Parts: sequence; structure tokens; C-alpha cells
Amino acid sequence: MYKIMNPESGNFPILLEGTTLKTPVALSSMAGIVDARYALERKEHIGAAFLGGYSIDTATIAAGRELADSGRAEFLPDEPFDEISIQAGAMQGSGVVTGFNLRATNPEPFLEAVFALGDKIIYEIDAHCRQEAFIRAGSGEYLLTHPEKLREIIKALKREGVTVSVKIRAGVSQNDSLLAKSLWKEGVDICHVDLMDFGYQRIRQIRNSVPMTLIANNSINTPHVMKEMLSHGADLVSVARHSDVNTLSTLDEWARSNAQGHGWYNAPKQLCRGGDIRALAFCCMPVKECPLMPFLKRIHLSPREYMDLKSELVKGTQLEKGKETCFGSLSWCCKDSSPCMFRDMVLKEQKIPMARYMKMKQELSEKILDYVFSKDEIPDES
Repeated sequence: MYKIMNPESGNFPILLEGTTLKTPVALSSMAGIVDARYALERKEHIGAAFLGGYSIDTATIAAGRELADSGRAEFLPDEPFDEISIQAGAMQGSGVVTGFNLRATNPEPFLEAVFALGDKIIYEIDAHCRQEAFIRAGSGEYLLTHPEKLREIIKALKREGVTVSVKIRAGVSQNDSLLAKSLWKEGVDICHVDLMDFGYQRIRQIRNSVPMTLIANNSINTPHVMKEMLSHGADLVSVARHSDVNTLSTLDEWARSNAQGHGWYNAPKQLCRGGDIRALAFCCMPVKECPLMPFLKRIHLSPREYMDLKSELVKGTQLEKGKETCFGSLSWCCKDSSPCMFRDMVLKEQKIPMARYMKMKQELSEKILDYVFSKDEIPDES
């Protein structure tokens, strides 16, 4: 798995390019707007920034010029790789993990980019732009309707050992969960999803199909919306048009407060309340008909296998304790938002703060996901 959950790594244990993010708020690319200057003006309130988009081959540069002539903002330097190198240099030492959203129609320009820029940035493939000029050129959304072309680019980049993000627009592919699963199998590290009007339900569907890092994008400009995305499977949220300092600082401050108060910064809703696959860490034993039973069937886990798995994963940890709880172990206990006198009594006796309990549940969830996705039997959720 790409994420590394380390209980000692602070509030947001998301590791990108060797850096633990200081906040799960990212800048999303906006053509002609998001460059190093723009990102650095907001660096106190973002953990990552995707600069660009930058057109890097003849066809996409021509498309960009066509759009610029019609009044759309575009980055159109004479030498795109020289310009991107300057922008990358400006971001060094900022504390912000940097990615570049790149447009091209075939693998060769991306390989040229790696040769020019090295492996210290995130290479984000633009499979997102819906402008007709870019689609006609064979980039942007074209890659979602011609996935073989997208796979060629991904394979070329992964052979170079770089970190790869793919920015997609929800609803263009016939099945976004199937698309995300194919990206993950090709080695993509990050799926950056413009949700359009699909909302958190689409993030949950994708999370239930892949363990890769997910970034939720589009109209995430309040703590309420951010919470919905994080509690249904997103690891980060990204902001574009509403990326003013006031909005970013509000999201950042809420994220920090939530993490400090609850421990698990993007804890899922419980499965019985619409949560995603990570919520298995909160589920009790499968002893009655509830949403857990059909979910286990969907992910090809028998009730016995699920019980044995959780019992094995908590051995030797504080979650193994709790004879006073309903099922004799904290491993079966629910989320902090659900009142439970038995859970709380055990936590008090063991001197385990609630935030620490939630971090332990986060670690348990990661182990469960490692096991489930290693089986490679997860059907595509639609």
C-alpha cells in the first residue's frame, strides 16, 4: 500500500515523496493560475500542491494555444520542461509536497519530463480536462475513454520509479471503481478525483475497491463537506477555485482540531451508518443480520475468516484487552462517536485516551485492508 500509517508521525500520517503531510488539504491545478508563487502564498495551510496544468507535447501545446486565443488562461512557456524545473526549484524547502499536472498524448513526453525533472516530484497525468481542444488532441478526458492510452503512459512512468497521480473526472468512464482498480493494478500511487456532482458516495465506492491514496476534489470549501469526504474514504481533499487563504485556513484549522480531538483524522462512519471498508475496524462480531453480513460477502470474507482475522491482528496489542466489553475485546468496539459505557470503562482502566484508541483502530484498519486487498478478489462497486 502507498499510505504509511505510523502512530508516531503526527496527526496526518500520509507519506508522499518521503514527507509526512502537515495537513490533508491540497491545492488542485488550475490552468494558467496555480504555479509556485500561487502555492507559496498559501503554504501555511496546505500539505500538497499540484501545479499546472502544463502541456508538454506538440499536440497539447497547440490545443493550449487555441484555448488561450479564445481567452482561457493557460501556461504556455516556450520550453515547458525548463519552466517546470524553475517552478519545482521554487517549491523546494517550502514544506509543501509538490506535484505537476501534465498533459500529453503519449508516453514519450512524460519520459522526457522525468529525464529533465527527476524523481522528487509527483507526476500527475491529466485525464481530467474536458476542453474540446485537448480531447481532440488525445489528452485530458480522452484518456478515460481510451484507457489503453492511459495505461501506456502509466506503465512508462512507473518503469522510471516515480510517484504517479492520475487526475480523473467522475462519470466519464463507464465505471469509476473499475477504472480506479485498473489504475491501482498498474501501480498508480494517487487517484485524484474531480467528483463533479457525484459527492461522497462516489469516493466511498472507489475506496471500497482500492487501497490507494485518494484525493477528493470539487466544491470542497467548508469543513462539513471536507468531513463528508474524509469520513467516506478520502485521504486528502483538494481545492481549486475556492483556494483563497481564508477558505484554506478554515479547512486546515478544522482538520487539525478534528485530528487532535479524535486521533484518526479521517475516521470512517460506521458500516451500519454508510461507512466504507475501513469501518470494518469498528464492526462487532457477525452474530446478527446487519450491513456487515452482505459487505463481508461482497469482499469475499466469510464471517469466520473475518473473526479470525481481527482476533489475530490485535494479538499482543491493547485492543486485545477488554473482557468487560460486549464481545470480550476492544477490537470489536465501536467508534468514539457512539456512546458505550463498557468500552469507556475499559479505556479508563487501561489508561488509554480516546484519541489513542482511535489511532489504534486506524492501525487495525490498515492491516485489515492490507489483508483484504492482497486477496485481489474485491468486485468493482458501482
